[in-house]
Amino acid sequence: MSTPTTDEKDEFLLSCRYGDLDDVKQFVAQFGSDAAAEIRDDNGNTALHMLCGNGHADLLDYLLPIIPPVLLSARNSSESTPLHWAAVNSHLDVVKKLVQFQGGPGIDLIDIKNAAGRSPLAEAELAGWDEGAQWLVQMMKLDPGGEAKEGEVDDAGDDDGALNAAGIEIEIEDADGQMAKMRIGDP
Repeated sequence: MSTPTTDEKDEFLLSCRYGDLDDVKQFVAQFGSDAAAEIRDDNGNTALHMLCGNGHADLLDYLLPIIPPVLLSARNSSESTPLHWAAVNSHLDVVKKLVQFQGGPGIDLIDIKNAAGRSPLAEAELAGWDEGAQWLVQMMKLDPGGEAKEGEVDDAGDDDGALNAAGIEIEIEDADGQMAKMRIGDP
């Protein structure tokens, strides 16, 4: 396979940013998935940063199986991951795909902090995105004094790999360093 030019790399990142699946497929067909995985812009953003920040779940579905899973935790110059970008921009379907991707870092992505000291959960809270923040909290491994962790049997006897969080109140440090209380499982 040939090596893409700087212009072709820039066009690829723009295709990811604007959600042009046909152009992304054409790039991968011409240059390969390794070339797609290696491209970064001047700020260190990958194709995943671009498409996750803009909510292009169809592009994510196409690229996830063909790029190295380590790209899910790739950090840009501000140390933000694609999950940070998806959380900042309130793209729940993309957030779920990143965290639940088989063979990827999984829930460990939720704990990665950027240069500002914020996790994707903190970014969701800062953006006022309650639905996303609640989903991220539900996916986290919680162990406050022996509570169930992900994949353990909870009090209801369920072993569905998810925490039965009804009525659990947790405290989370928010983006400003303040403690915020959140209740999981409330209607």
